Amino acid sequence: MMTPSIFGNDFFDDFWSFPFYNDKDVKRMEKKAYGRGAKNIMKTDIREHDTGYTIEVELPGFKKDEVKVSLEDGYLTINAAKMQEENEKDKATGKYIRQERFSGACQRSFYVGEDLTEEDIKGEFKHGILKLEIPKKEAKPVVETKKYITIEG
Repeated sequence: MMTPSIFGNDFFDDFWSFPFYNDKDVKRMEKKAYGRGAKNIMKTDIREHDTGYTIEVELPGFKKDEVKVSLEDGYLTINAAKMQEENEKDKATGKYIRQERFSGACQRSFYVGEDLTEEDIKGEFKHGILKLEIPKKEAKPVVETKKYITIEG
């Protein structure tokens, strides 16, 4: 059915929503802040310097003890997990109509090279930003081996 452009995607959006709360503006804001679907909360900036790289990962709402960084087989992996506590007192005071805080985990991995160790990487977590300093390692010179094809006859 064709509807005039003054209506949203669905003609009945305005009629079926909760009468005291309209979340269209929140959805628009989430798309602008986090991209489509608001699923990618680990926004990352990577800068290159003469001596290494700086990785800054935005982890809003996480505490330092909820963030883990590991290095395995040349891959730097950042894990963040948050669990909401559900109290019995909260059930007695009322039920949620809308809850935007989340429980769950997110993870990102970056290849940093197999020559690095955990001691080489320095990390800092302040104000919801994880900052990792990764030094550049000089590549070991590869010894050229000449391979010849044997010619018979």
